[in-house]
Amino acid sequence: MTQHPHFAIEEMIARIALEDRRAFDSLYQATSGRLNAVCLSVLKDKSAAEDVLQEVYLKIWHSADRYAVNGLSPMTWLITIARNRSIDRLRARQRRPLAEPDETAALIASTAPGPEALAIIADERSMLAECLSRLGQAQADALRAVYLEGASYADLAARVGQNLNTVKSWLRRGIVELRNCVSR
Repeated sequence: MTQHPHFAIEEMIARIALEDRRAFDSLYQATSGRLNAVCLSVLKDKSAAEDVLQEVYLKIWHSADRYAVNGLSPMTWLITIARNRSIDRLRARQRRPLAEPDETAALIASTAPGPEALAIIADERSMLAECLSRLGQAQADALRAVYLEGASYADLAARVGQNLNTVKSWLRRGIVELRNCVSR
C-alpha cells in the first residue's frame, strides 16, 4: 500500500523540524516546481521568483517545528508561505522607485518561464479559475485583488466602500470556500 502524498509531505516536514537534511532535499524535490509556479504567478518575474523560492525554503527549514497537522493538505501551508513571501516582495518592489533602463538590458537572456513552469502555471490557473467561478463575482474579484495582485485589506475596503472588518470577514469566508474547492 502506498502512502498518500499529503502524509509523505507531512512526514518530511516533521523530519525537517528535527533538522533532517535528506527530508529537506526530498521536500524540495517534491514541491519546488509547484511553489516556484506560485511565486512566478504573483511576481511575473523568473529571477525574482527564484530568489523568493530560496527564501521560502529557508522559512520552511526554520519554521517546520511550528507546522501543525490539521487535516488539511500540507501543501496549503507551503503555498501560503510562498504566496506571502511573493506578495511581500511585490509590495516592496512597488514602494521602490523604478530604475532607469540600462542599455545592456537588451542583451540579457529572456526571463520568460520555461515550458515546465508554463504547464504548471496553466494547470494551477485553470484549477483556480474553476474554484473562483464558484464564488460570487464580487468576492472572486476581491480575492484576486488581495491575494494575487497584492492589494492591502484597507485598499480593498476603500475600493468597495465597506468597513475593514467586513472586508476581512468576507475574504476569510472566501478563502475557506476556495481552500475547500482546491483541496478536492
